[in-house]
Amino acid sequence: MPTSVPRGAPFLLLPPLLMLSAVLAVPVDRAAPHQDSQATETPDTGLYYHRYLQEVINVLETDGHFREKLQAANAEDIKSGKLSQELDFVSHNVRTKLDELKRQEVSRLRMLLKAKMDAQQEPNLQVDHMNLLQQFEHLDPQNQRTFEARDLELLIQTATRDLAQYDAAHHEEFKRYEMLKEHERRRYLESLGEEQRKEAERKLQEQQRRHREHPKVNVPGSQAQLKEVWEELDGLDPNRFNPKTFFILHDINSDGVLDEQELEALFTKELEKVYDPKNEEDDMREMEEERLRMREHVMKNVDTNQDRLVTLEEFLASTQRKEFGDTGEGWKTVEMYPVYTEEELKRFEEELAAREAELNARAQRLSQETEALGRSQDRLEAQKRELQQAVLQMEQRKQQQQEQNIPPPKPDGQLQFRADTDDVPVPAPAGDQKEMPASEKKVPEQPPVLPQLDSQHL
Repeated sequence: MPTSVPRGAPFLLLPPLLMLSAVLAVPVDRAAPHQDSQATETPDTGLYYHRYLQEVINVLETDGHFREKLQAANAEDIKSGKLSQELDFVSHNVRTKLDELKRQEVSRLRMLLKAKMDAQQEPNLQVDHMNLLQQFEHLDPQNQRTFEARDLELLIQTATRDLAQYDAAHHEEFKRYEMLKEHERRRYLESLGEEQRKEAERKLQEQQRRHREHPKVNVPGSQAQLKEVWEELDGLDPNRFNPKTFFILHDINSDGVLDEQELEALFTKELEKVYDPKNEEDDMREMEEERLRMREHVMKNVDTNQDRLVTLEEFLASTQRKEFGDTGEGWKTVEMYPVYTEEELKRFEEELAAREAELNARAQRLSQETEALGRSQDRLEAQKRELQQAVLQMEQRKQQQQEQNIPPPKPDGQLQFRADTDDVPVPAPAGDQKEMPASEKKVPEQPPVLPQLDSQHL
């Protein structure tokens, strides 16, 4: 699975003595092992396995033997995974906790895979978790029940690799941000009339001029920059500047090194010379890019073993170099170094145009489908009305038929029933009968008389 690029605080690797404990910048008391130390919550690195990584480190720190080996290890032992072999000697209680953490992580990954498969395919599709887990590189998928030395080795190597890409990803993201900003500025100017465009360009040039009018920015890590912090932030006499004392003062967690966050804190004064949140011409996104460039400059010139940390020895050695006191014209800020070329901007705009065309085509298809659905809905509504009218007519016809078959009621409210045949006369109501004339009376027919036969005829 492609690893996610951290979006939060940069990843911090401590020097060999503390590197494993500080995969997540966990503070460590180097004076003595502490088995009852509480886990420290650290900034989210942005890795999709951040919590698992943090919990593993916190559990390992509770084992005295492992901490002892950690203190004696060097950077290469930790980065290569050699230290993971010491996992076989930790206590049973620690191993049990690590096993449980791995089972929880495997379960979480399975849930993620299932959710992804359900969103793309049939919910009841059989999933081969063993095969799919191969894409996760921070643990050994072949053994999903116990935490072994291979798991610790993979965890350290994967986290080191993934988080080392943070700076490069940040620079690329900033470049796209700047190109998008320039693209939108040009499109806005093209939409204006001649006079309005000239006024907008004049205003932009004025903003850029005000942004460039700032005090000289000292080169990060130079004597001038550190002395300014010493005087204005620490409140000490600049004539009595002492590099070792300065290092100790700004080693905030007293772990013997200056990590990336502690270094970036030293650049705040320089950044305030250029960027002010209250000024519309000052882009705070550019300020963060400036901070990152300053840190990279110091790391490149001071961090000789490239472990992303500055030890006291490295710091003192940097103060003896010629560059420490000779800073020339000062630090050149972001606007002095374009982060993209015109060719890159052209390709970026072509990419935007292609994406916009795709979105427009998709919007048109959706609009057509919406219209088709609307027409279908109209037809369904018309059919529904026709059915309702037919049902109403049937009910009315049925009611009329019922009314025709029911005789009118008698005066006293009783119904008068009509005979089924015409041969049976319907008696008149009582009191209304009249004597019929003799000529109209019908004499009932008598049955014919048969002759009697005697015994001789038989």
